[in-house]
Amino acid sequence: MIKTTGELPARELTETRYPCEQCGAMQVYAVGSGELECRYCGHRSAIVSGHEPIREKDFYAALRELEQATALKVEKTYVKCVQCAAQFELDENIHAGECPFCGTSVITSTSHLKPIKAGALLPFSITKKQAQARYKTWLASLWFAPGALKDHAREATKLHGIYIPYWTYDSQTHSSYSGMRGDIYYVQQSYTSVENGRHVTRTRREPRIRWTPASGHTQRHFDDVLIGASRTLPRKITDWLEPWDLENMVPYSEAYISGFSSEVYQVDLDEGFSLAQGVMENFIRRDVKHQIGGDQQRITHLQTQHSETSFKHVLLPLWSASFNFKGKTYRFVVNGRNGNIQGERPYSWVKIAFTLTSAGSLLAGAIIWLDSRGFL
Repeated sequence: MIKTTGELPARELTETRYPCEQCGAMQVYAVGSGELECRYCGHRSAIVSGHEPIREKDFYAALRELEQATALKVEKTYVKCVQCAAQFELDENIHAGECPFCGTSVITSTSHLKPIKAGALLPFSITKKQAQARYKTWLASLWFAPGALKDHAREATKLHGIYIPYWTYDSQTHSSYSGMRGDIYYVQQSYTSVENGRHVTRTRREPRIRWTPASGHTQRHFDDVLIGASRTLPRKITDWLEPWDLENMVPYSEAYISGFSSEVYQVDLDEGFSLAQGVMENFIRRDVKHQIGGDQQRITHLQTQHSETSFKHVLLPLWSASFNFKGKTYRFVVNGRNGNIQGERPYSWVKIAFTLTSAGSLLAGAIIWLDSRGFL
């Protein structure tokens, strides 16, 4: 995430720092508190809350502003550490990290990278030690995992604390639909069977579905539909980390980022809303089916209009790491708020095959036993 450089890059970035009032060393955010802590002398100081309140921004107005803005050209940039004076580069999607020479926390402005700044964040409340314990428990609990995988639970896997960018969207939706309502009814049906060598006619009730046209309108207000704005981790991993306690977000302050990495968004505002619309449509379809009623429903046409659409750009905390097993890298993440863990993992196909074979043997034995007792 950080590159050292011997050349003089095109531009130097401005950075935010939080020196200790007692010894002058850089302070970092003390997880689970509202304070900064010095790693050297232990002195703490309170974090001053951001002056900007958390507020929703008009989605369509923001799109117009982005269209009118001059395209930003990202130049090669570097950071100069205030502690040891080393010069180094941050990856283009990272605006906070540590100096590779002395470990000093570095936080730079995001304005040179993206026009929309974060307005709120959820601070870390799970420590690295707690996240490491969750990782070991998770690794040990995996079903059908290779036996050698348990060795990784004893390794000091390096967890990396990072704030991941997200969008939240609010929208009032009005939907019109047409479709079919299916009601199940039963009819008496005659059939012939052979019993004791004789043909016997009997009747049975068979289900039928009566379809009738249906149409109407429905509306729903969506609040804080959450869409990940990072491409670093697969969406399936970041989505699994939900739910987040968004009601506990605080106004954005770089003090909470001190000591951690932080990404800028890679999924743009309009792309994020397209993804949010997909999430909203799932709920709208459920509403429509409920409104159509009956035993079964078919939706042949659905059109939704959005109004009063707004958004927030927020940062959410997670611990990220990976381990290598038999030449392949597996990534996992820990929710920095509640400790939920999700990730990629290997499988032991030998164990799976053995389990299926054993289950098949048990099933065959049960069938033989039942047959010998005259139950089959």
